[in-house]
Amino acid sequence: MGRVVRSPSSWLFWLIVIALGAAVAYVAGEKRAHDITPPPASGAPIAGRARVIDGDTIEILGQRIRLFGIDAPESRQQCRTGSGREYPCGRVATRALTAAIRGSRISCTPVDHDRYDRDVAICAAGGHDLGDVMVRSGNAIDYRRYISRTRE
Repeated sequence: MGRVVRSPSSWLFWLIVIALGAAVAYVAGEKRAHDITPPPASGAPIAGRARVIDGDTIEILGQRIRLFGIDAPESRQQCRTGSGREYPCGRVATRALTAAIRGSRISCTPVDHDRYDRDVAICAAGGHDLGDVMVRSGNAIDYRRYISRTRE
């Protein structure tokens, strides 16, 4: 059997196809991070010092605010590790959000209301999106389903 010899242009074609495939895979991987395009703002911005309720809820000036696009354990919730050992995941998540805020002034942009009449908002402390911080630290999940359930 003879060997197939490809022209330089066919090698270039396959090299471009492989490069494009790698670029698409890279971009798709980047999109899996906490990258939710929020709906337009639905209310006046809320800013001030926050009191942390749990890993996805804060209170500013007596107003409860749910962080947009994430879900974290409730403050008293217990979870199990892969080996079955219980641990206070709710307390861990609450402490993580408290640490992310570190006494900073919080700025929130409401995007919706949930069924408990809380504002659902994108909140930042020190220039960092708190929802993104919680997801990246492993203390909350990127809860895209929550977006469509906020009015239930």
